[in-house]
Order: sequence, then structure tokens, then C-alpha cells
Amino acid sequence: MPFRSYKSNGRVVDLMLNKINEKMTIGEVVEKYPKTAEVMLKYGLHCVGCSVAGFETIEQGAKRHGMDDKEIEKMILEMNEVVVEKRK
Repeated sequence: MPFRSYKSNGRVVDLMLNKINEKMTIGEVVEKYPKTAEVMLKYGLHCVGCSVAGFETIEQGAKRHGMDDKEIEKMILEMNEVVVEKRK
């Protein structure tokens, strides 16, 4: 599986691509990776516990809350970082 590196807080983080992506539903991600809810809430994506979380994608929810594509990408990278950090 391909990897991508990015800088976060002055350090390089390697992530497996597509671990979490914008097309996954909010509910699916929170169910698999509960710590990602904290990241979503930090970005103002409060539908984590909402009834639409089961069918709304991260991208749809984020755009409804006024996020642009760059913010969405940054949020998803942070969510993936939480998943990677948990494994260490």
C-alpha cells in the first residue's frame, strides 16, 4: 500500500493512503476510530453524534459546515495521524 509523508508540528509523519478519506461516512470513521471524533469537533464538524452521521460523508458534512477543500484535507490528515499514533 502506498505511503505519503507530510509535516505536522515540525515532524514528518508517514501515513498509509486511504486509511481515512473524505468519501467515508462520519459514523463509519468514528465507529472504527473513536479518537477521530475529537479532531472533527476541533474543526467544527459537530455531526459526530448526529443522526446524519450514518449516511453523510466527511466531505459532505465538512462542506455543510463551511469548510473548504484545504481544510477538509488538513482535518483528514490529522485524523489519519491520530490513527497512526494510536498504533505506536
